[in-house]
Amino acid sequence: MNDETRSSAEQEIRNGIADKHRAICRKDVDGIMSNYADDAVIFNVKPPFQMSGRHDWQQVWETSLSHFPSSFTIETKNLQVKISGDLAVAHYLYRFAGLPGKQSWIRNTAVYQRRGSHWRMAHEHHSVPFDPETSKAVFEFE
Repeated sequence: MNDETRSSAEQEIRNGIADKHRAICRKDVDGIMSNYADDAVIFNVKPPFQMSGRHDWQQVWETSLSHFPSSFTIETKNLQVKISGDLAVAHYLYRFAGLPGKQSWIRNTAVYQRRGSHWRMAHEHHSVPFDPETSKAVFEFE
């Protein structure tokens, strides 16, 4: 993969992440799901903790979005994308802004696979950092 192709692929993945976050804020399930592969495996921060297949993950979003306020945003930081051949890994931190209560940063790692001419998410893993001494979520960290 030459530098121009790699740069284009990285931009497609970055745009897909931004599009997904905008779709979450619009409560647009079809938009959220647009870049997931049909056979994607998802590890979530709340039950169900593991889902196999796009359909199960879509159902989680369909039931969860009604609990979000009418207006909120998603803050993202430290997005990194690494590409090798037909596989790419993106990792970053995100949190919801505008929701009641204090929101923890959530760690996200997503594995993309080039399928045809597009990158589709084949695996996504969300996790919340915690303090092992207290078993409580860590809300701020460097």
